[in-house]
Amino acid sequence: MKVLCVDDDPRDLALAVSACRALPSPQEVRGVSSPQEALELLGLWPADAAVLDIRLPGMDGLALAREILRRSPETAIVFLTAHADRAVEAFALHVSGYLLKPLDPARLREEVLYALSRKNPADPVNLRVQTFGQFEVFLRGKPIPFRRAKAKELLAFLVDRRGGSVTRAEAFAVLWEEVPYDRGMQKQLDVIIRSLRSTLREYGLDALMENLHGSLRIVPEMLDCDMYRLTDGDPAAAGAFRGEYMSAYSWASLTESYLQRRFLA
Repeated sequence: MKVLCVDDDPRDLALAVSACRALPSPQEVRGVSSPQEALELLGLWPADAAVLDIRLPGMDGLALAREILRRSPETAIVFLTAHADRAVEAFALHVSGYLLKPLDPARLREEVLYALSRKNPADPVNLRVQTFGQFEVFLRGKPIPFRRAKAKELLAFLVDRRGGSVTRAEAFAVLWEEVPYDRGMQKQLDVIIRSLRSTLREYGLDALMENLHGSLRIVPEMLDCDMYRLTDGDPAAAGAFRGEYMSAYSWASLTESYLQRRFLA
């Protein structure tokens, strides 16, 4: 992913570039001090996201954003400015974020990650989920590590539900079979959900998991899943299925039996 920062204040520009370079997933970040430099660079180096000041020499940030979006409608725009009075105009351009100076590096990283996660949410090449055999998640071909095994298992269960909503009680019953759902364990479930959200945020995948009225679900259109392709009739997926499905999780045996009956009988 490529991120362009534009600011005529050298200190603010350096801080913005440094903050974006500290994003968890690998990013190419460049900084320039004028709209003319930005447009010349974008002609050779199309950016996935642009962090723009409002007050710039020769062309203000709003005009620059309009020109960027005219040339590259897929570029996500985040404004970073000392001027709060231009927010309405900015959001009329359907920008991803509007932050006020002084720069907070953590907030800027959060906004840029959010913008990048929404840029191309349905690209199945970037996010691949393996359910045949062991459950694994790959982003751009590399496996995503999870800090907690149960956070990974929770994501596996949500993938199994293929966009169906899961209540907290249902999630708990899957993660801790036959354990009472008391206050202490409710807090433990909170820890697991926060851990999963943290991992997804770290890799720019915030939009993958939704919380609707206290229930959890994933957005299945965001990922390429072998089980989804199998049930959708993909011959390649049918050839890859050998009867094992998320074999580390006992609750997955129901889906495994269904797939065996339907595709191996």
